[in-house]
Amino acid sequence: MIKITQADYLKDKIIHLHFSDGSWGLYDCQTVIDKQSVLVKPLEVDVFFKGFYLELGALCWRNGLELSPSNIHRKLQQQHLLHRPDQAA
Repeated sequence: MIKITQADYLKDKIIHLHFSDGSWGLYDCQTVIDKQSVLVKPLEVDVFFKGFYLELGALCWRNGLELSPSNIHRKLQQQHLLHRPDQAA
C-alpha cells in the first residue's frame, strides 16, 4: 500500500509529495478544489490550504478532508508527473 511520506507546499495550490515507494511528484490540488464540494471549499483560502498534514500516509486538512495517497499516486502516474528514483534527472 502506497503512502505519502513527505508533503511540502510549493506555490499556488501545488504540493510536492514523496511516496513510500521512493517516487515523488508535484500535485496540483486546484482540480480537487474546482469540484466545489463542502469539504474542499475551504481549500480556496490559502491559510487553510497550507494547513495540510499527513496522517497514516494520507494528505489531510483539519476539516476532515483526506485525500487517498494511492489515488494521488495513480493520477500523477497517469499524467506522467510521477518521478521515480531510477529515472535519470
